[in-house]
Amino acid sequence: MLRPAAAEDATLQALIDQNQRRELGQEFDSASRTIRMPQASLPTLAPSTVDTTALAVGQYEGILARGGWPRVPPIERLRLGNKHPSVVALRKRLIVSGDLEANAGETDIFDSYVEAAVRRFQARHGISVDGIVRKMTFDRLNIPCDVRLAQLKVNLARLRSATAHLSGRYVMCNIPAAQIEAVENGVAVSRHTAVVGKPDRPSPEINSKIVEVNFNPFWTVPVSIVRRDLIPLMQKDPTYLTSEHIHIYDMHGNELTPSQINWYSNEAVSYRFRQDPGSFNSLGSIRINFPSKDGVYMHDTPQKGLFGEDMRFHSSGCVRVQNVRELVDWLLRDTPGWSRAEIDAVIKSGERKDARLAKPVPVYWVYITAWATPDGVVQFRDDIYNRDGLGPQATVKG
Repeated sequence: MLRPAAAEDATLQALIDQNQRRELGQEFDSASRTIRMPQASLPTLAPSTVDTTALAVGQYEGILARGGWPRVPPIERLRLGNKHPSVVALRKRLIVSGDLEANAGETDIFDSYVEAAVRRFQARHGISVDGIVRKMTFDRLNIPCDVRLAQLKVNLARLRSATAHLSGRYVMCNIPAAQIEAVENGVAVSRHTAVVGKPDRPSPEINSKIVEVNFNPFWTVPVSIVRRDLIPLMQKDPTYLTSEHIHIYDMHGNELTPSQINWYSNEAVSYRFRQDPGSFNSLGSIRINFPSKDGVYMHDTPQKGLFGEDMRFHSSGCVRVQNVRELVDWLLRDTPGWSRAEIDAVIKSGERKDARLAKPVPVYWVYITAWATPDGVVQFRDDIYNRDGLGPQATVKG
């Protein structure tokens, strides 16, 4: 259950060490000591998450019965020491949700305690933690309590289903959070920021097993991307394929030149397009394979800057993994011949190689937009694919 901030002072330092703070991207000052954040070692998918989410449902039912939380009027990008009439409502809003101590007062000054509470709220909602009430924070502050309660109820059912048959060692990608966890014996041994599918090209929910890792892979362009992206790009820039090291092959394996194809028709979808390995390759240096009826997989990317965005919904369905070598090192731990040094060496060499896992590792792609972590912190993410069925108030995308 989300605990009052005042009761958290004595245990905060034991729960959040400096490495965990770095993971959350926060700079804590002395006035922020009451912030309680999830422990870095606790996985999202766990039976205890079901229990704490059920408790959170009861908690939010109580908040709603008491009138919910107030709407925060428009507020500027306040910084420490600034005054603004809307700060009074902001304080009340943060107190009701447990992000600010109940005795924080009703002053209109944006002080260090309010800033710390805003940081906590931002971290619970998966947006940049800076203590400044920009549009993304403001919009989420004003999602009504009844919507958040309904979201918790919808996701409680999903969590019960998703945690029913977990193995001791698995990889989980929570699509709305765009985050990956490598979990072993109830501990999230690593977390990785992800880039997942666009709203019009959603990443599917997956229950499979990782069986293979490809190093320095070729990328064969899916027909859907040929039709939706590649053809328009070639119409705009006839040199695009050459500049991106993409070759064209007919059904007999004969290579064609771009000038041999009519780019103003659907002729191109009949050919195979393959991108050479290299730093420019859309899959980066690594592809992680598992059986999937949707033909999706996890992979590296040359577009590392996307991992720094709050809204990481840019792919055509596959999942891009930050610090992918760390995840692959963990996956191949029990596979002979694939130490971290050997992984690094083959990537550096540019040689095409495949590593078959000695023991397949279960992988789950799940769609969880609301949950309470096993240490009781209630988390929300945007219903980016509109699967919660709760209307536009719960589907903020900006």
